[in-house]
Amino acid sequence: MTATVHPPLPDDCTLPDWLTTCVLAHHDDSLTDSAQDSADKSNNLLVCQAFEFAYTLHKGQMRASGEPYICHPIAVAGLLRDLGGDSAMIASGFLHDIVEDTDVTPEEIESHFGDEVRQLVEGVTKLSKFNFDSKTERQAENFRRMFLAMAQDIRVIVVKLADRLHNMRTLEHLSDEKRRRIARETMEIFAPLANRLGIGRFKWELEDLSFKYLEPSAYRQMQQHITEKRADREARLVQVAETLRQRMHQSEIQVVDVNSRPKHLYGIYRKMERQQKDFTEIYDIAAVRLIVGTNEDCYRALAIVHDAFRPVPGRFKDYIGLPKPNRYQSLHTVVIGPKGKPIEVQIRTLEMHHIAEYGIAAHWKYKETGASSNTRISADDEKFTWLRQLLEWQNDLKDAKEFLENVKGNLFDEDVYVFTPDGDVVPLSRGATSVDFAYRIHTEVGNHCAGAKVNGRIVTLDTPLENGDIVEIITQKNSHPSLDWLNFAVTPSARNRIRQWYKRSHRDENIARGRDMLEKELGRSGFDALLKSEPAQMAAERCNYPSVDDFLAGLGYGEVTLNLFVNRLREAVKAKQPLEPISPEASLEDSGQFLAGAVTSRHRPAPSKDPILGVEGLVHHIAGCCNPLPGEPIIGSVSLGSRGIAIHRQGCPNLADIPGDRIIPVSWNPGDHNGTRQTYPIEVRIEVIDRVGVLKDILSHLSDLQINVHKAQVKTFPGQTAEIDLGLDVKDHAHLEQTFGQIRKMTDVLKIRRISQVS
Repeated sequence: MTATVHPPLPDDCTLPDWLTTCVLAHHDDSLTDSAQDSADKSNNLLVCQAFEFAYTLHKGQMRASGEPYICHPIAVAGLLRDLGGDSAMIASGFLHDIVEDTDVTPEEIESHFGDEVRQLVEGVTKLSKFNFDSKTERQAENFRRMFLAMAQDIRVIVVKLADRLHNMRTLEHLSDEKRRRIARETMEIFAPLANRLGIGRFKWELEDLSFKYLEPSAYRQMQQHITEKRADREARLVQVAETLRQRMHQSEIQVVDVNSRPKHLYGIYRKMERQQKDFTEIYDIAAVRLIVGTNEDCYRALAIVHDAFRPVPGRFKDYIGLPKPNRYQSLHTVVIGPKGKPIEVQIRTLEMHHIAEYGIAAHWKYKETGASSNTRISADDEKFTWLRQLLEWQNDLKDAKEFLENVKGNLFDEDVYVFTPDGDVVPLSRGATSVDFAYRIHTEVGNHCAGAKVNGRIVTLDTPLENGDIVEIITQKNSHPSLDWLNFAVTPSARNRIRQWYKRSHRDENIARGRDMLEKELGRSGFDALLKSEPAQMAAERCNYPSVDDFLAGLGYGEVTLNLFVNRLREAVKAKQPLEPISPEASLEDSGQFLAGAVTSRHRPAPSKDPILGVEGLVHHIAGCCNPLPGEPIIGSVSLGSRGIAIHRQGCPNLADIPGDRIIPVSWNPGDHNGTRQTYPIEVRIEVIDRVGVLKDILSHLSDLQINVHKAQVKTFPGQTAEIDLGLDVKDHAHLEQTFGQIRKMTDVLKIRRISQVS
């Protein structure tokens, strides 16, 4: 297949020089036929063809900013190239939106570019459909799929991070609500992921851009602080850098580079918040970075720094001897610089610097062998211990809320370093105890832990560990975990293993307890036949259990709710035949009829007592994302956790990715007359002319209409209109329309609309 010269781009979208060079190199007949030149030419061909393919398919599509859509894939591919990504990664950067935004299928991508590119594009496409600001069960499911994709090929998440970074750079063209949602998602998930992968340059920019939209006032204030004394600060840094350069030369230490770097805005802001300090009290706003030749030179350079400038006690950190979990290495020290101002100095080798900037991508960019062809998670690769743990929890943690807490807790840095008696370093979360340490060493060490010694002294198992502690675990063959350990174990891996031991060792007891609970709910008549039936097996599998016994054990342990199984059982029966109310005493000749009767007769209270038809007797709640009102069309979705059925407005975006077998028809009860629930909460946004007293006037009108206001928030923008977000309690849709009509009549009100917490 012969590549053609790339088509001309619109004036407002330039082609990067590296891609132009790539095209020219591919068409240069003067290249030799050496193996390396042949490989380079093949790589160039793949990248060129991916660009041309993407350009043709995205032609005519525009971004929210008004620029041609192809500018986005070009920018993403450029970020991946800067990281040192191979040709497959760069090609995937060009093609990452093709499947989602055009009619091209993954099979067509494979036929044009091969299986490797197809897998990357398909993986990123799945991640693009994730929305983490959603209901707990859906969010947990998205996480599970994402970590499985990462385990298959870690490059998938790197491509996704590049995609997210460029989207964040152009976020100003979206609505305020979308900006805040995307920024929050980035701050909570993607910036920590970039940090876990060690890609510092991505992490810092993602955090600063998220900070800009989540805390605009604080962001502008930080910018102002940084700008005000920049000249004075830079002069001091230059003076320190020059002094160190001369001292290193005199000591014959090889210096690769000496430079200064500003700390990113969010890092300064977070330190101010965490330490409750003013900006003037933060002295590592900028740092001098000293890059030397070897590890030995790092420590020699540290001695020279401390000789040239007085060190600040307690402000030295050795990340070379104790690297961070994301492989970051450097020596950090704070010294008193010119004019008595503290200055941070960082000392590292060039390899350490590359890892700090590029993380997991460092070996792609800087190793002579080029990109590694094996990008799966290696079983003995310590860099991915955290990811392996998350994958292990996929099957162990059925509760969505617990899984999410473990995931988010595990994305952030571990910051306590303790030692085994042999001197091995073990990183743990802040507040970790000897139980956490024992399970980090090995599951069996934790399961047989009987006591612990810290620095040679016996301590209680709930004693928090400190940096530098030497920990020795005392084990006994007959010892076993206690559920009381869950009260002080802080690492997700330890807590999970304690629960798993308890479930395994008490399996028969849990099955019996679960069986009793289900039998009381459904009745004894025909119960054994029900447990052996096909619908019961289907219901267990839909609750993520391989068998009915496994489900009963989970039910007895409290891992899953009874209402969830009953509802899944009802769905399974409905899939086999229409439900008919059959008494529990009916003949079991037709097991389907019995199941229908068992599930429905126990869950059908008088219709007049429930405002919603179709969920009689089942646990249900009004979905907080769209807050439907009587008079609006509604639909139900079965939750995966313990909250039963969520009632949504029809058309709610959060329903888009929920499987059809979890959707059930529901409707408002016309005979309820709002007797069960007097009011329903909704959120509204009012755009008003910014003047003193406007909120008071609106609240006065609402009081006259007998509308309760349970929340109020005002956002002002200099020289612009103001936004007032209110939480109101209304009776139904007609009542809401009446309220809107009255508010619109106020002279200062420009616009009023209902808002939802949708993904």
